[in-house]
Amino acid sequence: MIWNLDDQLCFLMYSNFRKISRIYQDYLEPFQLTYTQYITLIVLFEKDNRTISEIGDRLGLDSGTLTPLIKKLEKRGILKRIRGKDDERRVYIELTELGVKLKEDLMHIPLEMVKHYDLTLEEVKRLYELLDKTVQ
Repeated sequence: MIWNLDDQLCFLMYSNFRKISRIYQDYLEPFQLTYTQYITLIVLFEKDNRTISEIGDRLGLDSGTLTPLIKKLEKRGILKRIRGKDDERRVYIELTELGVKLKEDLMHIPLEMVKHYDLTLEEVKRLYELLDKTVQ
């Protein structure tokens, strides 16, 4: 077997991730958000008022990664922590008014990301299917 980096699926995926990360960084920089903060917000845009463990399960991240990230967003006034009414040990993360406004400000980003690739709608759907299959 002759080794060729370009024949490695992992390298192709890694290269794509790096490219996508740079593009996202350009869109997120004006909002002073990292990519991980952005996807955390998306989880709350999907369904607000979640626990850190629910957010972590959705993203595949542990609380050690999420807690400092959430603290930063809380310090900026984007999120707030709410104690559970039935069980005060449970802490829920909720969007503030600023967080809800940010949701509107960020709505254009997914479409802009798709525009960076010269793909048809069918190709985009197929790419989603294939990538989803690899993470199952």
